[in-house]
Amino acid sequence: MAEPVLALDDLTVRFRLRRGELTAVDGVSFTVHRGETFGLVGESGSGKSVTARSIMRLIPEPPGEIPRGRIDFEGRDVLGLNDAEMRALRGRRIAMVFQEPMSALNPVFTVSAQISDALRTNLGLSKQEARERVVELLALVGIPSPRKRLDSYVHEFSGGMRQRVMLAMALSCNPTFLIADEPTTALDVTIQATILELITSMIERFGMSLIFITHNLGVVAHACDTIGVMYASHLVELGSKREIFRNPQHPYTVGLLNSIPRLDTQAKYLTPITGTVCNMMDPPQGCKFHPRCAHAMEICKREIPPMREVAPGHHAACHLHGRQ
Repeated sequence: MAEPVLALDDLTVRFRLRRGELTAVDGVSFTVHRGETFGLVGESGSGKSVTARSIMRLIPEPPGEIPRGRIDFEGRDVLGLNDAEMRALRGRRIAMVFQEPMSALNPVFTVSAQISDALRTNLGLSKQEARERVVELLALVGIPSPRKRLDSYVHEFSGGMRQRVMLAMALSCNPTFLIADEPTTALDVTIQATILELITSMIERFGMSLIFITHNLGVVAHACDTIGVMYASHLVELGSKREIFRNPQHPYTVGLLNSIPRLDTQAKYLTPITGTVCNMMDPPQGCKFHPRCAHAMEICKREIPPMREVAPGHHAACHLHGRQ
C-alpha cells in the first residue's frame, strides 16, 4: 500500500456561538494515501466542509476552536505549524477548490490578477512570467482562447468556467494534495460530468492525492477509491468504494444508496430517509441518527456507537455490529 499523506486522528472542531456551543466535527479519523482519491459524503450540515477547512487551517478562531485531535500532513502536525509555515504549505503542497466559485473568487479583480498573485507570492515569478503561466493553466483546464480571457472578470464567466478557474488557481503552484469541496454544486448535469472528468484527469496527470467532498454518492461512484460517510459531525462508515456500494453496513449509508435512482431495478419509487438532520445546537443523545433509523434500539438512544471493523478495511459506527 502507498504511504499515507494525510492522517486525521480524533479531529474535533467546535464553534462558540451566542446561542451556545456547536460541535461541527466530532472525533473524525481517517487516512489518505499517496495517489488515492478519498470521497467524503454526507448531507448538508454533516461537517464535511468544516473538516476540509480544518485541514487547511481556515477555521476562524474565534469563534472556532480545535480542542483535540491531530492532522498529520506529510509527517508534520498541521495544528502545530505557525502562520508563516502554514502559508508556505497552502498552495505549494496542499490546495483547495472551494464550493462556491462566485464567492471564493474576488469580483473586482481579473482572473489573471488573482491567479498571478498566488504564483508571484509562492513561486517568486515576475509579473510577465506569472501572466504566461496563467495562460498555460487556463488552457490546461479547458478554457477556450485563454490569452483573450486573461483580463476577464468573474462575472464574465459561466458557472462551469468559474469552476475551471478555481481549479486552475488550485493547480497553479503544483500541489501534491488537492481538496475539492463540492465542485459540481449548482452546475448542469452535463457540466458536472465535464468538471469531474477534468479533476480526475488532473489527478492522474500530476499524481496528486485528492479529497472529494460531496452529498451525492452517485458522483463519487466512479471517481473515488475510498469513501467516508459523515452524519451530524460523526464519521459513521469508512471503506473502499467496492465495499461501501456492495455491502453498506450503516443504516444511513443504506439510506443514501436507496435515494439514488437506478436503472438496474424495477422499483418505481425511491426510498427516502425519513425525517431531517438533527439540530446540531441540541443534538439527541446517543447515536445522532437514531431518530431517523428503522433499526434503532434502546442502546442507540443512550450511547454513541464506536467505529468497529466489520470486514477487513471496512469500518462502521453502529450498535447493530456490537450485538453478540
